[in-house]
Parts: sequence; structure tokens; C-alpha cells
Amino acid sequence: MFQTRLLDIQKAVQSALDIAVARQPEGPLRAPMHYALQGGKRLRAFLVLESAALYDLPQAQAMPAASAVEALHAFSLVHDDLPCMDDDDLRRGQPTIHVKWDDATAVLAGDALQTLAFELCCDPVLGPPERRIALVEALAKASGAAGMCHGQALDIAAESATTPLSLEQIIDLQAGKTGALISFSARSGAILAGADQSALRAYAEALGLAFQIVDDILDVTGDEAATGKRVGKDADAGKATFVSLLGLDGAQARAAELIETAQDALSGYGARAQNLRDAAQFVISRKT
Repeated sequence: MFQTRLLDIQKAVQSALDIAVARQPEGPLRAPMHYALQGGKRLRAFLVLESAALYDLPQAQAMPAASAVEALHAFSLVHDDLPCMDDDDLRRGQPTIHVKWDDATAVLAGDALQTLAFELCCDPVLGPPERRIALVEALAKASGAAGMCHGQALDIAAESATTPLSLEQIIDLQAGKTGALISFSARSGAILAGADQSALRAYAEALGLAFQIVDDILDVTGDEAATGKRVGKDADAGKATFVSLLGLDGAQARAAELIETAQDALSGYGARAQNLRDAAQFVISRKT
């Protein structure tokens, strides 16, 4: 059930993103934007659409929000891969944009994907203006100096620090770099419905941290062909991670505890939230 639903969402979101990019003016950015939006798990879009379903919001109505978070996520990956940041040459099994094109194209394509995300959040199909404004505000906070960009800045600073980060510092870093956008995704349904976000926020906070712990685990145990990106980079760089601080077994146990916490946070939604519970289980069992 979950895998079928995830595949359906992947196809639907890819189609929506392709259409959104095709509507952009012809020019040198359209091709790299389209390239950056291909593939991926679409977990964030899944969270948007499933949280919307909790409030009986049709998929077609919530799709611009799901597409927006994937465009924003793609922007973050394009910039994250740049030589001035993580300096990666492989993403989703393909050359990164600065490798396939050049650094300037990667910067500008990333910028265009970011602004596309906010354009999508303004789509009237999402609902009344006040709900769309709330969605834009939430995405801005999740992706800006209080969220994802904050986490990335902490990550870059940690690379030149004289002492490795503590566990508490890594949790703070990842709450921004990874967790903020996952939190936005899971809360989107409640935002669009004008409903209380507390249960979905608790779910997303646990889920986002578990997601990053699994990323750290895969950097140690995964292989490049499966993950579609370089592995072993954190250890080579001497970076403190959940695995280096907790050990492999400890990191796996902590991720399992967080997934249980995430699933428990959805108890008030009953069977309607089963796909979101399954998504949490997917996070801990994924190989990519």
C-alpha cells in the first residue's frame, strides 16, 4: 500500500514539476532546472499530500504545495553540491549541475528553483489568500535563516572548527538543515486546513531527526550505486556524526526510538494517518 502510494505520488509530482518548469521562459536556466528536479524519493511531497488528506483536502488542491517543497529541496541540493559547500560531483546517480554545466549556472538554477517554490505556494487552487500567505510564511521560515540555511551554515562552520560538534550541537544543526523542511511538509495539510499543527509538528520533528541519523548510517554502510551519491565523505572529513558519537548500533537504536515517537504522535488521527506511519517506517528501512 505505502510503496504503491509513494510511486503514484512520485509520478504525479514529477509531472507537476515538469509542467511548472515548462511554463518558465525559454533561456539558459530551464534545462538545468528541469535536470535538478528529476528523480528523488519525493518524501517531502508525500508528507504534504498525506497531511492534506487528513483534512480531506484533495490531492489536486494540495499539489502546488507538494511541488513547491520539492522545488525548494532541489534548490538546496544544487547549492549544497557546489565546490564552496559540500563539493559533490554526484547526485541521484548523475553528475551534479555545476559539473554538467558550471558553477554560475548551478547558482542561478538553484535561485530560480527557490523562487519557483514560492510562486507555486501562491497558486489560488491551494485555498483562500490567508492560507496561502500562511504557507509562504511557513516555507520561508523553514528554508531561511531560522531553518535550512541556518543548518547549512552551522555545517560549514563545523568543518573548520577545532573541536568536533557535540551530540546536542549536531541535533541543532540537523533540525535546521534537514528537519525544518520535513516539518514544513508534514504540517502543510494543517496549514492549508487552518487546523492545529502540534501533532504533525511532533511527528515531523522525530521523523526529521531519524531521517538524518539514517543518512549518517548510510554514509557508513551504504554503497554509491544504491545511494546515488558519494559515501564515506563524513568519515574522510573527520566530521562528527550521529554514528561517530553514538556508534553504529547506538545510532540505529536512536533512529528506531524516534520512529516510534513519530508514529505515536499520530494517534489522534487513527487509521487515517496509516500512510504517514508507514512513511516513518520507510525512513528507517531505506537504503538510499
